[in-house]
Amino acid sequence: MTSLPAYATPKKLGLVIDLDVCVGCHACVVSCKEWNTGGYGAALSDQDPYGPDVSGTFLNRVHSYEVVPEGGEIVGEAGEARIVHFPKSCLHCEDAPCVTVCPTGASYKRTDDGIVLVDEDMCIGCGLCAWACPYGAREMDLAAGVMKKCTLCIDRIYNETIDEVDRVPSCVRTCPTNARHFGDLADPGSAVSIMVAERGGIDLMPEQGTRPVNKYLPPRPRRSLAASAVPLAENTEGAKGFFAWLDGVLDRI
Repeated sequence: MTSLPAYATPKKLGLVIDLDVCVGCHACVVSCKEWNTGGYGAALSDQDPYGPDVSGTFLNRVHSYEVVPEGGEIVGEAGEARIVHFPKSCLHCEDAPCVTVCPTGASYKRTDDGIVLVDEDMCIGCGLCAWACPYGAREMDLAAGVMKKCTLCIDRIYNETIDEVDRVPSCVRTCPTNARHFGDLADPGSAVSIMVAERGGIDLMPEQGTRPVNKYLPPRPRRSLAASAVPLAENTEGAKGFFAWLDGVLDRI
């Protein structure tokens, strides 16, 4: 079996995902698929992509859930209705069970930055890592016959031939709502660590004891629309500038 690093890695590169602003657009999913198929060592295959039984390999997926407000039994009772979009990929756990069950050493955790990777030349496709991962983050590529997973776009983040602004995971670069953030979670002064501290970032399924590096920022409580509405003026007396002109135009209609 494969061993984890004997000591804590000096860096803990990972993602912080803000569930408050994720809109479930799947831009991160499409970008991840495109980058890893076009720029990765082995394409992420699809089986029968235009048929009735389509399946394929994705390293990042987005799940959407209806949330029952506190005090209600169905969505919409005792509060505002809510949909939470939940992106999920490999969490690059500190105590990664997918690594320790690997019989060939194909799954391993890097000692310098904590990223969990798969050496596809050593992988025999036994699937033990998928069984061990409590998050369902491992994907069997049926065409290649090996397990694949999120690499944090290691071929981007260390690539000095591309612009510095692009040296982040593809999913982070493409997110239109700025819901995904990348950085070193071992550095308390990093932007991602400060974000986690201020917003109360949480681990996914902490009872599993895997100590995931990736963190989630919980959705903020919604404010009532009625409470935040701006009261309308009873009349336009005293209006100036553009509003005075507009008031005059409307009076003539």
